[in-house]
Amino acid sequence: MPKALVTGGAGFIGSHVADLFIEKKWEVTVVDDLSTGKRENIPSAAKFQKISVNSPALARLVTEESFDAVVHLAAQIDVRKSVADPIADATINILGPLNLMEALKAARASTRVVFTSTGGALYGDFNTPPNHETFPKDPESPYAISKLSTEYYLTYYGRVHNLDSVAVRFGNVYGPRQDPHGEAGVVAIFCGRILGNQPLTVFGDGLQTRDYVYVGDVARAAYLAATKPLPEKGRLDARAFNIGTGKGTNVLEVAKLLQEVAGTQTPVEFAPRRPGEQQESFVNVDKARELLGWAPQLTLREGLAKTFAWFERQVSGATV
Repeated sequence: MPKALVTGGAGFIGSHVADLFIEKKWEVTVVDDLSTGKRENIPSAAKFQKISVNSPALARLVTEESFDAVVHLAAQIDVRKSVADPIADATINILGPLNLMEALKAARASTRVVFTSTGGALYGDFNTPPNHETFPKDPESPYAISKLSTEYYLTYYGRVHNLDSVAVRFGNVYGPRQDPHGEAGVVAIFCGRILGNQPLTVFGDGLQTRDYVYVGDVARAAYLAATKPLPEKGRLDARAFNIGTGKGTNVLEVAKLLQEVAGTQTPVEFAPRRPGEQQESFVNVDKARELLGWAPQLTLREGLAKTFAWFERQVSGATV
């Protein structure tokens, strides 16, 4: 039975990735420090170790175990926090992956590492979407800079040490288990507010676009990136894949679709535009379709319906 390590596997996306690997008959180990992840998200069939990604314990685990694949999702994901404390952001988002890669280098492992990057913030606001993998990168936040920096490090490890890695650049991921508080995306926040009979807050004019991709589709992309034979390594963008829908959807459209699937007319309130927020962001996914055999399976309406139904069950106290 092949073995996979999922860092951040108690989180929103990581738990779905762990679920899929188990479904595909892999032995799965989850690593998470539970700072934002939830123990109840961890699949019962997975092994679990509560450790941080930049700790010696992770290096020991990677050295002692012979993992066929590592999906590295553990990260500080809040752009606002990265701006407030770039050092803390880099400690997790750069030193964590470096800790992992140094351990694999020491073990002379043939492990495939799948690094979860960003398909939005990485490219900045200076290209005309849809963004292709080879478009110029001009990130504007420490969070996005940390993701691009790690991609450069992975390129180095491939070129100099022949380590095997892939970067998957996710769009705006939404779906069941996303936290509607704090660092969550707009879909989870809107679901929570609809169910709480609260107005939906839209910043600016609501016309800013994002590439909303369902978490089940994202988990499938991570699995394919971990298992598909791929071309050359050791060059930036050669093993990077945009994962999205190829379509930009604005916030007002998301609000309208959610109201429709929820059967409600929750009012929308406008707030001042947030400084530095990207206005247009979506990605081209032709490369993932061609080399990974991946394409999104759920439409936005279908994904929003499944997501809202999940949040509704949480509120009603039903077992999920």
